[in-house]
Amino acid sequence: MKILVIEDERKLARFIKQGLEQHGHVVDLAHTGSEGLDQVAGGLYDLVLLDLMLPGQTGFEVLKNLRAFGLMVPVMILSALSDSDKVVEGLDLGAIDYLRKPFDFNELLARIRVLQRRTHSGDNVVLRMADLEMRLVSHEVFKAGIKLELTNREFALLELFMRRIGLLVTKNEIAEKVWAADYDMGSNVIEVHIYQLRKKLDAVGTRGLIETLISRGYRLKSV
Repeated sequence: MKILVIEDERKLARFIKQGLEQHGHVVDLAHTGSEGLDQVAGGLYDLVLLDLMLPGQTGFEVLKNLRAFGLMVPVMILSALSDSDKVVEGLDLGAIDYLRKPFDFNELLARIRVLQRRTHSGDNVVLRMADLEMRLVSHEVFKAGIKLELTNREFALLELFMRRIGLLVTKNEIAEKVWAADYDMGSNVIEVHIYQLRKKLDAVGTRGLIETLISRGYRLKSV
């Protein structure tokens, strides 16, 4: 999943980011409510982890503004505020879950897996093209039964291509959907990651699967 963590305690935010990335997620950070709103508006996230006691806009205000702006991304609250009325207020404002701090990281992972199962139902749990298979929940990719070892960004790239088989995917779309706030428009990071992904696909017999369309973008060829 692509997750945004809105948390002003930077040490905790880095801990959450590191832990989630170790379990296959792509994670961005924001440290104020306003910064988080801007990032949600500019990138496609599967989940927002939201603290309530933020500088400037509180988490409650962030929730209200997300819904007012029509941004329906799922939000899980992570907060030290444990009063029942605060929990109820957060859920009534549109949060899908409320986890009290301090929390067990394994419980956070379990709750995220529940959301993944809700989101990726039926055929969306596994993406397939011929003998290439992506298992979204377990974060695994197989080619003819051979497991590919992909980084989080490579997995996110391949998932984007697998959802758009045979269609043009522009560099701007890749930047928005896979990198968002982390992307530097002046860098060649997308080209580098696509090169590495191609190498790994080539190694299991799928040469030329990702096409470069000059000055336009990329396309995953149907096979």
